[in-house]
Amino acid sequence: MSDAVLSAPAEQPPFTLRASRFMRRNPTLTAGLAVMLAMLVLALIAPFITGDPMATSPARRLQPPSLDLPFGTDHLGRDVYARTIHGARVSLIVGFSVAAFAVAVGLLLGMAAGYVRALDSALMRVMDALMAIPAILLAIALVSLARASVTIVIVAITIPEIPRVVRLVRAVVLSVRERAYVEAAVAGGTPTPLILLRHIAPNTIAPLIVQATYIAASAILVEASLSFLGAGTPPDIPSWGNMIAQSRNFLARAPWTILFPGAALALVVLAINLVGDGLRDHLDPRLARRMRA
Repeated sequence: MSDAVLSAPAEQPPFTLRASRFMRRNPTLTAGLAVMLAMLVLALIAPFITGDPMATSPARRLQPPSLDLPFGTDHLGRDVYARTIHGARVSLIVGFSVAAFAVAVGLLLGMAAGYVRALDSALMRVMDALMAIPAILLAIALVSLARASVTIVIVAITIPEIPRVVRLVRAVVLSVRERAYVEAAVAGGTPTPLILLRHIAPNTIAPLIVQATYIAASAILVEASLSFLGAGTPPDIPSWGNMIAQSRNFLARAPWTILFPGAALALVVLAINLVGDGLRDHLDPRLARRMRA
């Protein structure tokens, strides 16, 4: 009897080599993640690397950027650098919270609308009605009924985003529920919750991850717009929208008071959009094969 020759399993390349290949193949995703992680780290360690963002000093009003004050001061003598770094905390909290809540609620409602035919029409009409409500107008209405806070802002931005997630999940479910393995599970008597959990929900992960990045970027922009209009975070909480609104009368005299928070806002939104585009390219099998070719 001849001996069977068993081939040894291929040795995995070291982690650094795999990471290097991933970055070369996904430059957009890598750049976006690098900026996002840097901003997240700055937001987390803000209390340790900056002073009090609300501390005023009339003696140093509207001082230009210098070695002691890298971003200068505003009209109340507050450190623009400290306020910009602390403002990142508000923007990231709002962006990630809105994305998480919108995806969680939208996933449940979208699977119900796409799989349970009796609920489809009623749920989608409700979603159509919610999509007609602008986030800014809803936030202004909520703030008029309750005290302005970050929580109110998150709720006001999340509600209009839910229908978009519901429509995305519903479209995926409608296509997946007709596949053979789902029909086999139904014929085998598998309970509906298990079918949704095991066979349908995994197919929504990739598009939901991409959609979540776009929701986070949009939520950060809407929060800044609401704060600029006075319907967002209260003035005692530093945010980029508040900073721009409070400094708009000093643009000609002290442009740095708007330049730095505006640049931070644009950079974070750009980074999140780059991550979304990179994830879309990486998770799409056709694009992934084309990039590896």
